[in-house]
Amino acid sequence: MSVTRSTLNNGLTIVSHAMPEVETVSLGIWIGAGSRSEQLTEHGVAHFLEHMAFKGTKRRSARQIVEEIEAVGGDLNASTSVDSTGYYARACGRDMPLALDILSDIILEPCFDGAELARERDVILQEIAASSDSPDDIVYDFISEAAFPDQPVGRTILGTAQSVVGFERDHLGTYLTTHYHAPNMVLAAAGAVDHDALVAEAERRLSGLSPEGTPLPQEAVYSGGRRQSDKPFEQTHLMIGLEAPAYHQPEYFMSQILAGALGGGMSSRLFQEVRERRGLCYSVYAFSTGLTDSGMFVIHAAGASEKAHELFSVIRDELDRAASGGFDQAELERVKAQMKMGLLAALESSSARAEQLARHVLFCGRVLPASELVERIEAVETADLQALLQKVLETPLSLATVGPVANLGRFETVADKFIVPASRAA
Repeated sequence: MSVTRSTLNNGLTIVSHAMPEVETVSLGIWIGAGSRSEQLTEHGVAHFLEHMAFKGTKRRSARQIVEEIEAVGGDLNASTSVDSTGYYARACGRDMPLALDILSDIILEPCFDGAELARERDVILQEIAASSDSPDDIVYDFISEAAFPDQPVGRTILGTAQSVVGFERDHLGTYLTTHYHAPNMVLAAAGAVDHDALVAEAERRLSGLSPEGTPLPQEAVYSGGRRQSDKPFEQTHLMIGLEAPAYHQPEYFMSQILAGALGGGMSSRLFQEVRERRGLCYSVYAFSTGLTDSGMFVIHAAGASEKAHELFSVIRDELDRAASGGFDQAELERVKAQMKMGLLAALESSSARAEQLARHVLFCGRVLPASELVERIEAVETADLQALLQKVLETPLSLATVGPVANLGRFETVADKFIVPASRAA
């Protein structure tokens, strides 16, 4: 696997993976700052700044930006997460210099035109309104708030209508100049890319980035709690959260496998018991999210309001059964196969690979070889999963519900007894 890494004098990391079998290149600039790097008065500014990326620079209007990249058949996009922001493009390999020129331009020379800012503010307000109509979005925001109350990692990435209305160009500029520094950024590319040519273009266009360090975000401290909304929807959405390992902890990969065994596919325990055997919901799944300093193990399901207590109870009982009885080798091997398949599939996508390279460098300090990732997956044993589940179940419960809950008393009884006997005895 041809992965090459270089560092400019200002501290910018450049990493690339040449894929000779493809004719296009995916490249992007990722910044190790997202919504968790915001102050309370900046809630939503990282996402707003990302929206403004393609709204004009000192050299290009908003229309010129999209016309130039689309004239060569390419495309541009951007995204904001809790811990990073990415600006990326895809084009034919020969058009890499143009793509990088545009990406560099929008980061180094944004103009934050007042009219464009006002229009994009309205767009974001509509995005917030759309999110408030989506029970899936609401319940995820609630579980984050419950798990990490009064912290940046627990706040919504979009911001609130009140915070977004108050943003002006100075708010965007301050966040950019505070966090968009070379040592906190990675230029990553995968596909039809020549590393030396990429470095030469980066030296030409990105040497002006500040070489200074950036502030560390506020530490994430998991505490657990409850959030609920009786907003009427056709179903009641239930999300259960518990503390999980952070990126750098040895158990991080184990937590991904645990999520897969419990709710990672149609053969998983929760899907088979909750949907297939009992018909309590259309879908139920589990996942484990990681940050640099904490994480959360989450189960999500939605069903009829009159059966919400039963849905909650069956999930709790299935966790109890797994914590006390453990997992069998066959289900562990199924999850391992799914994870390895996902890993290999990501290596075949230039866009997924470029993002993976950037995130590895930002949060692990190096690119993790596929062989090492496979070794970490293969090293997990059934006893490890049982021990981790018992440990996870000893952490405070985070609980979010969206939609009416019938039989509330019975639901609360399940919540009060959520910590399973197996974990209490461990």
